[in-house]
Amino acid sequence: MDFPWLKSYPADVPSEINPNQFNSLVDLLEQCVAEYGDKPAFSNMDQVLSYRELDQQSTAFAAYLQHQLGLKKGDRVALMMPNLLQYPVALFGTLRAGLVVVNVNPLYTARELEHQLKDSGASTIVIVANFASTLAEVIEHTPVKNVILTELGDLLNWPKRSIVNFVVKSVKKMVPAFNLPQAIPLRQVLAQGAKLPYQRPEVCGDDIAFLQYTGGTTGVSKGAVLIHRNMVANLEQAAAFMGKEILGENEVVITALPLYHIFALTANCLMFMKIGGCNLLITNPRDMPAFVKTLKNNRFTGITGVNTLFNGLLNTPGFDQVNFSQLKLCLGGGMAVQRAVAEKWQEVTGTRLLEGYGLTESSPAASFSPYTSTGFDGTIGLPLPSTQMRLVDEIGNPSAPGERGEIQIKGPQVMAGYWQRPDATAEVLKDGWLSTGDIGVMSEEGYFTIVDRKKDMILVSGFNVFPNEIEDVVVMHDKVIEVAAIGAPDEKAGEVVKIVVVRKDDSLTKEELVAHCREHLTGYKVPRHVEFRAELPKTNVGKILRRALRESSAA
Repeated sequence: MDFPWLKSYPADVPSEINPNQFNSLVDLLEQCVAEYGDKPAFSNMDQVLSYRELDQQSTAFAAYLQHQLGLKKGDRVALMMPNLLQYPVALFGTLRAGLVVVNVNPLYTARELEHQLKDSGASTIVIVANFASTLAEVIEHTPVKNVILTELGDLLNWPKRSIVNFVVKSVKKMVPAFNLPQAIPLRQVLAQGAKLPYQRPEVCGDDIAFLQYTGGTTGVSKGAVLIHRNMVANLEQAAAFMGKEILGENEVVITALPLYHIFALTANCLMFMKIGGCNLLITNPRDMPAFVKTLKNNRFTGITGVNTLFNGLLNTPGFDQVNFSQLKLCLGGGMAVQRAVAEKWQEVTGTRLLEGYGLTESSPAASFSPYTSTGFDGTIGLPLPSTQMRLVDEIGNPSAPGERGEIQIKGPQVMAGYWQRPDATAEVLKDGWLSTGDIGVMSEEGYFTIVDRKKDMILVSGFNVFPNEIEDVVVMHDKVIEVAAIGAPDEKAGEVVKIVVVRKDDSLTKEELVAHCREHLTGYKVPRHVEFRAELPKTNVGKILRRALRESSAA
């Protein structure tokens, strides 16, 4: 196979990396602690957690899981929280105990949470009190036995800790009532764990690090099995491709995307730890004025995000007054970066918005725009070192440069498979090649561009939304006969959910359906557009033609 992209690599970028550079993410953390010690690793609400403090607290957390809870290597631990200092402590504590991290979106509804906990078999969950009422609704139907509870300000110094927790709970009323009598406070866990002996398990590259949930065009969400070697390889690939000019010393990255999302988990949390940098955690990026104030008050050299985040910042008063003099890395992913946003971003910040491409199933990065790029080109860049990408037609034959084909990926970052779903794994993984469902073209120089999507997946601000899940919820309404969910173009989110509905009762309104969906779906999955029709287009065997609906909707 020819690799034309290698000729387009910057001079200092190697064609291959060593995916076994570290035996595991545990080895990576231990090296970071030894090398970077008292340097800041994470910062949140003006509180800094150094590498040494992260080492101490994650060790205490691991010891508690091992001795007090009796968890064994391979057991699953769910983490359900926004960007807080508690996240890296629980993350690395779980991995250091030889356990598997199951990242959970804290905005999940009870139905969504129940599925993920049951499917993963998680026996333990670390959850912020703000979302504990959702867990309380379903815990008796899940395998969860241990609940570790934290409040937003728990790892801040006193008195700020008490002030933040009081305001959140008693002034802003952000903690709905819940009943979880078995819950153990995180601060108690860390205090007790510090007195217990930590026993370092043997963790190797083939051990599972994460069950990272993503959906499918049919059925419910699936856990992508990401082993330690997958994650280490992707870090090595990205670091090699970015070059030492971009990833140098004393880097500070703005981490506004949630760490439970694979993009921020790898590109921010793990990558900047690897180089001894600091993650500045933004807990609530939806509060754009507060976000911009944080940017004004802090030195930073990098920022990652999705197109909607960058666009939101550009349209927030005061953003153009931020000091961008040290900004070197701006990385967009999760959804297509729009030309207008990229060009405006470069005009305001003076730094090019690079675009990356990948999937949860590839840990996630498969390609990046080279750091030597000077402006927006509309491509997803070049395959990373040790990564092969190819285009194939509908029967699997290779597509020539300039011809359309489905993008397939092969490399050490590609997942081991889907958790306990061999049939679903076999559908997307063949001979090491991961079928992405994205249709692209490749230039003679090896640059890839996405032109269409083979899957019915809807991409809302970088989050996968799968039609079947939306449709399953809509048809629960007793006034609905059938429904199809499709993506509709949106200036801010890239796409939003649109449902086309056949009513059983003509009294059914858009407002009634949307209210029904809000009860069962996370906010970004709730339909923004509702269309009523007398019937839906179907194949001769009765399968709904979503593509026909997309085409008529676009027309």
